[in-house]
Amino acid sequence: MNEEGVTRLMEYIIITGVLLVLMIVMIFVVNAVLMEGPADRLRYHAFVDIGNGVSTRVVDLYVIAPGNGTIETRFDIPDEVAGRDYFVNVAMEGASQAIEVQGGSIKSRVAIAGVGATKGVAGNTTGAGWNMIRYDSRGF
Repeated sequence: MNEEGVTRLMEYIIITGVLLVLMIVMIFVVNAVLMEGPADRLRYHAFVDIGNGVSTRVVDLYVIAPGNGTIETRFDIPDEVAGRDYFVNVAMEGASQAIEVQGGSIKSRVAIAGVGATKGVAGNTTGAGWNMIRYDSRGF
């Protein structure tokens, strides 16, 4: 009997199976290495930029804040970074304060320069819609 036809069929099935397994592995590796890694790096640097922007707005508002009275300003930050939502929070660390920007597992901290030790800053927001910073000389 001639077994050459069966041998070629088995060879074809084995090679195709190995290539399919390699293709499935590559799909997961390409997603993690070529897409998620750079997107996370982009999100971190965007979070640092957003934290710096919010910190600058807080300092600018407190510099022109009146001795008696209230002042407020509205500002806009990006709704999403790399297609995902994020949160902005003011965190106390002893005498210093920092702006935390966090989305998923990515987190950045930016110090509030100049007013963190002298005036209390509190609050949180998201990227959606307009955001407001309000200073009241009477406190909270």
